[in-house]
Amino acid sequence: MKKKLVAVLLMLTMLVTMLAGCGETPGKTETDAPKATEAPQETQGGNEEVKKPVGNFTVPEGGYDGSAVTITFYNTMGSNLSTVLEQYIVEFNKLYPNITVVSTNVGGYDDVRDQISTEITVGNQPNIAYCYPDHVALYNLAKAVTTLDELIASDITVTRADGTTEPLGLTDEQKADFIEGYYNEGKQFGDELMYTMPLSKSTEVLYYNKTFFEANNLTVPTTWAELEDVCAKIKAIDPESIPLGYDSEANWFITMCEQYGSPYTSANDDHYLFDNDKNHEFIKMFNSWYQKGYLTTQTLYGAYTSGLFVSQNGVKSYMSIGSSAGATHQRPAANADGTYPFEVGISTIPQVNAAAPKVISQGPSVCIFQKSNPQEVIASWLFVKFLTTNVEFQAEFSMASGYVPVLKSVGQNPVYADFISKADGGNFISALSAKVCLEQEKAYYTSPAFNGSSTARDQVGTLLTKCLVMTGDNLDKQIADAFADAIDECEYNN
Repeated sequence: MKKKLVAVLLMLTMLVTMLAGCGETPGKTETDAPKATEAPQETQGGNEEVKKPVGNFTVPEGGYDGSAVTITFYNTMGSNLSTVLEQYIVEFNKLYPNITVVSTNVGGYDDVRDQISTEITVGNQPNIAYCYPDHVALYNLAKAVTTLDELIASDITVTRADGTTEPLGLTDEQKADFIEGYYNEGKQFGDELMYTMPLSKSTEVLYYNKTFFEANNLTVPTTWAELEDVCAKIKAIDPESIPLGYDSEANWFITMCEQYGSPYTSANDDHYLFDNDKNHEFIKMFNSWYQKGYLTTQTLYGAYTSGLFVSQNGVKSYMSIGSSAGATHQRPAANADGTYPFEVGISTIPQVNAAAPKVISQGPSVCIFQKSNPQEVIASWLFVKFLTTNVEFQAEFSMASGYVPVLKSVGQNPVYADFISKADGGNFISALSAKVCLEQEKAYYTSPAFNGSSTARDQVGTLLTKCLVMTGDNLDKQIADAFADAIDECEYNN
């Protein structure tokens, strides 16, 4: 995979060099492609007036002209989600019959990234794609992603086929309806511009064996200090157990940085900031927990730790931290009579400060690519807007996928409200997971995205795993050396 990504980066670098030589970006000429930012302009009074960042797309006069266009949408949807999407493409076409939407399942998220990165080099990228921030940072090496700011702000009125109208942009009410952390993910690229819109999201949650906890009078931990105490109690009850499994080492490291307020990365200038005393400190704490047998991770366990959590034989865990979208994998297999060996509880992950929680925002957003025909960009935006602001679509997509809707108002949708009302740790565990996610909407955070941020993520995940298994009297030096090596790897690979 690393060799494949290096090849992609080389192709993108060649394209950037080529574009620089001819003074063009995809879909733009040198004269009509504004810079991402402009220097402050001095006024007559001597004060500096700071201009807002300028994007790379200007809405044409009149907005959508009704012309026939075909837009392609790369995604990772399986048959169940594609069925939902196709139903809403039909609904969209009732409003915009001249916009043909072609949905294409490309495989996994990395497959989408790799195929688009190759297609960008020949100007054959799709119109819309599932994306993660790291992907967008990669595509932006070729300035291929359309900034959405002018589209979002546009007050041009669009007349639909049924005679109704809508503003091309987002209304204040629509913007306020997005869960803030999900929406702000689109602006984390260091230039204050909007590159993505959230489609469906997930986060990490704490799964726990509710039956075991209640039988042993254990309290669900809300802080890491409480978690350590609970792990010690579980170990005393079941000495052969591994109390906690954590699926993503990278998420754990990054989340701890966010919860402590310690540096991780920056989108500007010096990117890699995670080698600091506070981060050394929590890594050393986790090492002590691992040495006591309190925890394992996906890499150390050799598989998703949900397998340990649902196990009914041999070594067990009684807590598991993993994706909210994978709730059904955290539920044990049903007995012959349809009951479950134990009830699963779900809670927010432990915090450094429970009064100011921080949990990671995950799950796909969508981006729109630059095209020589601005009507393709406008059409793509109308479709993206339709999906991301449509309460019914968001509700159905969430129930079918296990991901969380990105709109606050979905909770008032009667069908979705009924779904959430059935939340339990058995048959409706996905509803319980979604309920927890919606209740912590103010806790979500995202990390800076830049070319190299995926490398940082890989390195801190490897770093945490490496440090957990360290032993010996010179632990502080071993940890310090491991951090220094991880920084070197980031800088070398970037």
